[in-house]
Amino acid sequence: MHPLAKLDHRFIWHPFTQMRDWLKREPILITKGRGALLQDAHGRQYLDANSSIWTNLHGHNHPKINKALAQQLRNIAHSSALGLANQPASLLAGRLVRAANAKQGPSGKGRRYAAPAPRRLAKVFFSDDGSTAIEVALKLAYEIARRTHGNKNPRFLSLGGGYHGDTIGAVSLGHIDRFHKAYSRLLFKTDYTMAPYCYRCPFNRAKPERADARLYRQCHWECLDQLERKVAIRKKKGAPYAGFVFEPLMQGAAGMIPQPEGWLGRAAQIARSHGALLIADEVMTGFGRTGFGAQTPATGGNRSDLQPHGIRPELRHLASRPEPILFATCKEGVRPDFLAMAKGLTGGYLPMAATLATQGVFDAFLGEYEEFKTFFHGHSFTGNQLGAAAALANLDLLESPGCASSAMRLERALAEELKDLWALPNVGDIRQTGLIAGVELVKDWRTRQPFQPGERAAIRVCETMAKRGVLTRPVGDVVVLMPPYCMTRAQLQKTVAALADAISISKRAL
Repeated sequence: MHPLAKLDHRFIWHPFTQMRDWLKREPILITKGRGALLQDAHGRQYLDANSSIWTNLHGHNHPKINKALAQQLRNIAHSSALGLANQPASLLAGRLVRAANAKQGPSGKGRRYAAPAPRRLAKVFFSDDGSTAIEVALKLAYEIARRTHGNKNPRFLSLGGGYHGDTIGAVSLGHIDRFHKAYSRLLFKTDYTMAPYCYRCPFNRAKPERADARLYRQCHWECLDQLERKVAIRKKKGAPYAGFVFEPLMQGAAGMIPQPEGWLGRAAQIARSHGALLIADEVMTGFGRTGFGAQTPATGGNRSDLQPHGIRPELRHLASRPEPILFATCKEGVRPDFLAMAKGLTGGYLPMAATLATQGVFDAFLGEYEEFKTFFHGHSFTGNQLGAAAALANLDLLESPGCASSAMRLERALAEELKDLWALPNVGDIRQTGLIAGVELVKDWRTRQPFQPGERAAIRVCETMAKRGVLTRPVGDVVVLMPPYCMTRAQLQKTVAALADAISISKRAL
């Protein structure tokens, strides 16, 4: 065993890891990275197929981000944001506000709800990671409900299977028992409404097909009816929800659950029409991860409404004329009251987060010193110069000519490569939105029968993939593929081929 691996075993406690299993084998110890490749202490190379837990956008060791950090280091690495300002954070805040208020895509149509008036995001509060970005939004929304609506006991609504981080407030919003149940006595009460999990939705009357369940679902948007009942009851009691918290277009830790086209716009209209502020968690979905243009259609097997390259005819013009929309909310015409971002903010280089809020939210905290309307919240590294410099370089790359086109080509290539997986009987559903894909493993696709946790089905598949030089982690029995934007077609083919081989090899045990 490598000496560094021995040190790891002796001293480090890893996140979301059963350490008894971890200590049974030598870990993969990463020492270098370039582009989509990682290298371990023994010189072996691996493809980074989940962008280092959903953070790395442009690949490792990108020269432009490296240069930006080196230039900033010649000036200063960090100074406090408590009573002081700095150049990189000021520039970054302006760029983020502009990107978050970009021209919006189609709003939810077809229901009886009036489209909410656009609300401009105007202010930026910097923090450290996704959990803290959500905490900021929660505290602000809580105070808004108390100060402007007279709500003495503000309450929040989120989606079933929701995951918004690991701080106490963020965990209180979560509804995944295996992550959150142990801390139930520490948490404040929140409500949830069903997520649009088409593949396992009790209202979907369609039998399983070899296609993304969003394509062949048979329902009447009962999930939205349930949302409307929830918010209507609270409003009728005179205490509307302080906020409706959601991951737009794709729920991550819930198992890569994608939302059908139009769901987000309609859900936002329902929640806002009943008095709830909208809190968008774009920690995973931001910065082009769900696609740079209009919604990417779901991929399937032999569906007649899909072209061989995975795009419906009415969306083909996007391939040659992409629009760099960086946030998932913009793609469905939703302008939230709060927008939380992290992960890809610095291109995967440094821990930094931001919560954007409207001018109205900001104004509610203005007052005389002795009124104590101040937002009493902060972080030691708020607005850190190195993080801001990396984030500015990241935005330069995202907005540069060719970035959106290149990412959209990779997105279509991923859809094409994933089609071959439908031939495997243990593949129940393949769901893709932009450059996020989840492959759900089941005992038999005809019945959708899930595996038991003790079978460790997706874990064993990912372990086999690692032996073939491809690294990723599952969420439950969903294998996640989230390539960095720099991944080549050949690397993508190797990634999906490794997944197919790993499922096939594990077939007898599965």
